[in-house]
Amino acid sequence: MIPVKAYAAQSATSPLTPIDFERRDLREQDVLIEILFSGVCHSDLHQARNEWGGSMYPMVPGHEIVGKVIGVGSGVTKFTAGQTAGIGVMIDSCRECKPCKKYMEQYCAEGMTGTYNGYERDKKTIAQGGYSTQIVCDERWVYHVSDSLDLAGVAPLLCAGITTYSPLKYAHVQPGDKVAVAGLGGLGHMAVKFAVAMGAEVTMLSTSPSKEQDARKLGAHHFVLSSDTEAMKKLESHFDVVLDAVSGNHDYEIYLKLLDLNGKLLVVGLPSDQPKVNTFELIKNRRCIIGSMIGGTDETQEMLDFCAEKNIVADVEVIPMQYINEAYERMLKNDVKYRFVIDMASLK
Repeated sequence: MIPVKAYAAQSATSPLTPIDFERRDLREQDVLIEILFSGVCHSDLHQARNEWGGSMYPMVPGHEIVGKVIGVGSGVTKFTAGQTAGIGVMIDSCRECKPCKKYMEQYCAEGMTGTYNGYERDKKTIAQGGYSTQIVCDERWVYHVSDSLDLAGVAPLLCAGITTYSPLKYAHVQPGDKVAVAGLGGLGHMAVKFAVAMGAEVTMLSTSPSKEQDARKLGAHHFVLSSDTEAMKKLESHFDVVLDAVSGNHDYEIYLKLLDLNGKLLVVGLPSDQPKVNTFELIKNRRCIIGSMIGGTDETQEMLDFCAEKNIVADVEVIPMQYINEAYERMLKNDVKYRFVIDMASLK
């Protein structure tokens, strides 16, 4: 067994505190990674505090992982010691169903195995995440990361990055397309970067006037206040794609009206209430609403290669592991641009 240092939640109401535990010894297809950086996703907070139900403790969160390969199993072919690698939201799946055979494992018929807060395929071992010094994972769910990129900024690509890249690719966004992004946060800021890199004309939609300067720094060509009814009316039937990264409760009709012929509303935000849909706005222009969840292993590697080619990383604030509880409280106040990333050297 491999001894590991980490931070864990011991209950839904306790702060994260140091913990020692053991990773499994390397199996034939396993890769051992020394974690350098671990991104802090809002879902880490939700699960640590059992806000979605079903949380298991002790829980080591973290599914935006970048590090160095320090060991490989005898059957590993994709990696060698010393290479830079990443792990995202999932670490296994059934491998046999239709989605898995298409390398869209996030839609596994049996359910994917999450990087933490879930049982591994043996139904006995609880997976523990990236707020730790080392991790062991089957090479299928490990990704090559370019050393040309800022590695702290790469970490959020493993969740926020692929979550926005995948639907934009599915919508076949290409040069000249008109794309709007609703919600400027961890997801929205990546959506702007990707859509711009794909050659689209990008408009940021936000309820906060103060975010215009940031949106333009990220590459957005236009900024519109979504609370400005006159400005929004002028944009009706204007966009080919609207990516909705708003997590607060809202009416989809606001964005459906903006879609041109065959327009696509890409939904990656997760409101707590079930949104209402005006079917008359849906049938106009043959619009569609498309949900999307992270991305499969092939697409995640494709996204990382695209980022290396276009020099795309997340905008991050790097923190020591010991600051994680304060970071959670700041996340609740939206006080981060746009992702916290833990420097795991602080835990050694």
